[in-house]
Amino acid sequence: MSRSILDEAHIHPAIRETITDNNADIVREVQAAIAGNKVVVVGMAQNPFPRMARKALDALGTPYQYLEYGSYLSQWRRRNALKMWTGWPTFPMVFVNGTLVGGAGELRRLIDSGEFARMITG
Repeated sequence: MSRSILDEAHIHPAIRETITDNNADIVREVQAAIAGNKVVVVGMAQNPFPRMARKALDALGTPYQYLEYGSYLSQWRRRNALKMWTGWPTFPMVFVNGTLVGGAGELRRLIDSGEFARMITG
């Protein structure tokens, strides 16, 4: 399944660079974290779900990098760049071996099924 993206032919050349550069720094920061860590959790303050994902990883003794961007009331525009980049609509965003696996619920299902252990040892 793929999501629909506006074809570049339908974006006026005068704004292409603006779109490309819009909050690109946050995407580059997350990409660098993913490149340097087996597990990365991207979250935001005041949201209980990033905390759930981190607690699950802590319980397993799995090292991870946590990146936090604002709260419900701050940095939402910057976080939107991550949502557009990944296509994932909520936080946390959990990456394992460079692959987005989903949020806290998806991570819990991977852990419970044993798939997470296979992913980080493989």
